[in-house]
Amino acid sequence: MTNEEVAKDLIRQFGEDVYDFDDPYGMLTLSTKREQIIPMLRYLKDHSLYQISFLTTLCGIHYPDDPNPEREYCIVYQLHSLVNNFRLRIKVFLSEADLHIPTATTVYLSANWMERETYDFFGVIFDGHPKLTRILNMEDMDYFPMRKQYPLEDPTREDKIDALFGR
Repeated sequence: MTNEEVAKDLIRQFGEDVYDFDDPYGMLTLSTKREQIIPMLRYLKDHSLYQISFLTTLCGIHYPDDPNPEREYCIVYQLHSLVNNFRLRIKVFLSEADLHIPTATTVYLSANWMERETYDFFGVIFDGHPKLTRILNMEDMDYFPMRKQYPLEDPTREDKIDALFGR
């Protein structure tokens, strides 16, 4: 089973809803639309040859400088077939105006905590999630700390000497 064979099969199955194929470090990476993520996850898991039964990672990424506002946020799913030792990465891009995506807990129960963490840090709403609440941050936080909306340093500080920081 090669990256190319799996990519061709996904194109046959999902058509234009899969795109941006790449294989950094040998891992098949592709993008899909929000509406196709659950059918794709289910297809890969139930496929008799692929048997991609393990959700390794589900996380968010914020790209605030992306010129396309529809690609400002990315939800990344990394999957693993333990039987075939095959890995796959799927990306779904979202805009800040519509940070909703279906929950993957219907396919992988392990997605529960990973989706809650992604919600907690990025504010992505996983529609249909059984209990989408904060798990690491305080409930009364009114912001999402992993969004790149804040400066890394306080520009008003006067006690920092730039020479000590290699600047």
